[in-house]
Amino acid sequence: MLVWAPMSASAQQRPLVTEDPETIGAGRMLIEAGIDYTRDVEYPASGLTGHLRRFPLIGISMGIGDIGEVQIDGGLYNRLSITDRRPAPLAHMLVVPGNTTSHVEDLVVGTKVRLVSEGASRPSLGLRSATRLPMASNESGLGLDTMDFYSSLLVAKTVQSVRFVGNIGLGILGDPTRGDRQNDVLTYGLSFARAVSQNGEVVGEINGRKDTRRGEPPPGTESRSMLRVGARYTSGAWRADGALLFGLLSQDPSFGVTAGFTYVFQAFPAP
Repeated sequence: MLVWAPMSASAQQRPLVTEDPETIGAGRMLIEAGIDYTRDVEYPASGLTGHLRRFPLIGISMGIGDIGEVQIDGGLYNRLSITDRRPAPLAHMLVVPGNTTSHVEDLVVGTKVRLVSEGASRPSLGLRSATRLPMASNESGLGLDTMDFYSSLLVAKTVQSVRFVGNIGLGILGDPTRGDRQNDVLTYGLSFARAVSQNGEVVGEINGRKDTRRGEPPPGTESRSMLRVGARYTSGAWRADGALLFGLLSQDPSFGVTAGFTYVFQAFPAP
């Protein structure tokens, strides 16, 4: 456990998306990259449904102190193999003549601060705020051209060989059909990581959002929930990961897979 715990705290993400309140440390940098494939992905605003490939998905985290971290996440190429088209609010804007469409991933810029360190009988606490920037265009059918804001309280506790992490927060999502309206959603996540050897972990989580609006939500802001089950293997500063993805709601992807790696290193002297 003494060997496993520091790596768990400093590189806690892939293949999970539930955020650990521990930061990577002053002057350190975390780089992660991966690919994923999901089936039956729905885009309510454009009316497209299909099988989505995303590669490479890139994340960069920089430790700006012992308790602070800056995060940048995005992707270079999303490709949707279209299996169905339906009437939708933004369907008239599509420039997709064939059975495939592609564009970049939206960019997410966030900060994370550890508020309370973990103790023998208390969990660690943190706060994360992030903004999603509209990089994917609505002409491709893959974007909404809206800017969203998220803020979450992060909680974590290690019990013997298992680390439990929970997130609860608020998401303010723009309405892609009206510039003067938004939808406020409840965001949540619950994950575990269990050490099965000095280098290996089994991981899993439920992560999503809950629409709080009365009536029909704006397209693209509906409730979502995904189950992830996978594994991670660490060797020095490198870690490989893989997971299976299962949609829990009718509008979620039916099934998916993801794989990637993470590298952590000392990038600059600690301030």
